Amino acid sequence: MTLPPNVYDAEPIPESARAEVDRLLQSGDLFRYTAPEDAPVALLEAEFAAMMGTKYALAVSSCSAALFLSLKALGLPRDARVLIPGFTFAAVPSSVIHADCVPVLCEVGDNYRIDVADFEARLDDNISAVIISHMRGHTSDMDAIMALCDARNIPVVEDAAHSLGTTWHGRKIGTIGQIGCFSFQSYKLVNAGEGGIMVTDDADLVARAVIMSGAYEHTWQKHKAPEGDNTGALEAAFARWQNQLPLYNLRLNNLSAAIIRPQLNEVPRRVRDGRKNHDYVADLLNQSPWLSVPEKLAPEDRAPDSIQFNIEGMTNNQILAFQEAAQKRGVKVQVFGQSTDNARAFWNWQFIRDLPELPQTRAMLMNACDVRLPARLKTEELNVIAGALTGAAEDVMGRLRAYGT
Repeated sequence: MTLPPNVYDAEPIPESARAEVDRLLQSGDLFRYTAPEDAPVALLEAEFAAMMGTKYALAVSSCSAALFLSLKALGLPRDARVLIPGFTFAAVPSSVIHADCVPVLCEVGDNYRIDVADFEARLDDNISAVIISHMRGHTSDMDAIMALCDARNIPVVEDAAHSLGTTWHGRKIGTIGQIGCFSFQSYKLVNAGEGGIMVTDDADLVARAVIMSGAYEHTWQKHKAPEGDNTGALEAAFARWQNQLPLYNLRLNNLSAAIIRPQLNEVPRRVRDGRKNHDYVADLLNQSPWLSVPEKLAPEDRAPDSIQFNIEGMTNNQILAFQEAAQKRGVKVQVFGQSTDNARAFWNWQFIRDLPELPQTRAMLMNACDVRLPARLKTEELNVIAGALTGAAEDVMGRLRAYGT
């Protein structure tokens, strides 16, 4: 019998990282600005920008740092209102507050995506910027969102922490708004333990972010324009902002970059396998009358490393019993709204002044389940996970009813 898999370990770091890691350990050269050129962080930025098809990338200490720097780079005034979805991780409203702005929350539907009608209504409430969280890799209607924001000249930052490798109409998520932010935390597609990166085509935005990330004095000179770009836009922007901005020191170190770089070649394979695993398990879960995986939007091709599904027809007590039954079968289920102090449940963001009530989002969170589903899992392991989840539902609701009798 196949035992429930460990879904928390990441894939091994590619063997090709070892030589560079050993070199860095021998030299102790971990600071990104020590080397005259071609430091691992600088190489990572160039490679990531090329992979995403953007002009610029800036590697930083976390995706949260990237979101914070994005808002600061936009030059928003103190107390500017930033619209975010009500379903996201607490780091997103936290980054807004750290940037001296005010988070404004909008409703999210039971498919985990932004309610566009509610988004539009709140967009006209003195909003200065928008962060779109593709939460757990679920893409909201970016056509509608960008049309609404472009019509009002409101900049869009994409929180693509869970969406590296996802596309929308074939366009890479993270490159649709003015800035895209990604995570290298261990539970993401590329693993450095911690780390993040932001991408943009705007020389002025990236120059401001580079300086504020901790490029003191003239270390920003080690950030180069992409090969073939002879416009001088980046150099002019750096000169314009020299000594004009505070430093927050959110840099990535060379050791992390050395661990990340060889994983970039693994992204297409991880995306392919993660999507296949997700869809396989989704088909099995959807056979249960009590479990439902929402359909993706048509323009979206996802890169999932977890699966989310809604519980249908259970009371709160039954949902908690389902969670416990799945745990006994070896599969941990996080029900966002039923888990005490969950950082993805907006009512736990007590650091927000005048925290609103979002009834639609609350109702979704009380029934929405989350299970990790790494791309490395094999079919037998996927069967164990799906069987544990559907079996747990039967444990609570009764086996006979599962077969419609």
